Amino acid sequence: MKLRSIRHKISVFSIASVLLDLFVGQPIGAQAQSAKGPVERHRLNLEIPTGTVLPVRLNHGFSSKNAKEGQAITAQIMQDVPLPNNGNIPGGTKVLGTIVSVQRAASGTNGTVSFRFDVLAIHQNRIPIVTNLRALAGFMEVQFAQTPEFTPGFGTPYVWADTRQIGGDEVYGVGGPVTDRWNQTVGKAVYGGVLVHVRAQPGSECRGALDAEDRIQALWVFSSDACGVYGIEQLNIVHAGRTAPVGTIVLASQTQNVNLRSGDGLLLRVD
Repeated sequence: MKLRSIRHKISVFSIASVLLDLFVGQPIGAQAQSAKGPVERHRLNLEIPTGTVLPVRLNHGFSSKNAKEGQAITAQIMQDVPLPNNGNIPGGTKVLGTIVSVQRAASGTNGTVSFRFDVLAIHQNRIPIVTNLRALAGFMEVQFAQTPEFTPGFGTPYVWADTRQIGGDEVYGVGGPVTDRWNQTVGKAVYGGVLVHVRAQPGSECRGALDAEDRIQALWVFSSDACGVYGIEQLNIVHAGRTAPVGTIVLASQTQNVNLRSGDGLLLRVD
């Protein structure tokens, strides 16, 4: 009788344990283990050299008409960005920023917006960066750069079609060369963008390669020497962020409020 009673108690305990697992969703042992605290996050160490270009698209627009100081802004990297030692910043990575100051357009006063993009958000990691602005393009310019110049022939894969980058470079289909306005090869096309050697644009303040090895860079829909504003009328880059205050980008409109839209493209450069 005593043995039968012990077996009965064990059986009841086993059934209760199984039922508890089903309702709670994990074994009792696992609960005890997770109670010790959250799993330690993997620390991501990336070497992002000065001069690295980040091709991004705005996730949400903002305007000098209603933006507020301290407002968060975000963008998304549109192509894998190659780094030294076979590393890369994955396409889709978020770039986080903040509105620094705003001035609404008024009679005799131009609208201006100052902002910064200073954090890379890769998975659960937050990597501080300092960036300046090399080029900015309206969302329609971005669309045009992704649209074939000529309709591909029947049976021709869409990705083989030729396109023209923002700034004038020609792209001869994925896997093909990218050439500048002088028909010199500056890189190659890949899925989602281009890998090219960054060049200085004659007569502009935009610099070329900053390192001796002139490494290949990801420029998405932009030309190798893209510089300034494309497709957004009356908008000027007053301060690119290369000089003090380093990392602060200032845009101004000549006649109205500054209006950036979701889908606008930017070339940020890491300082």
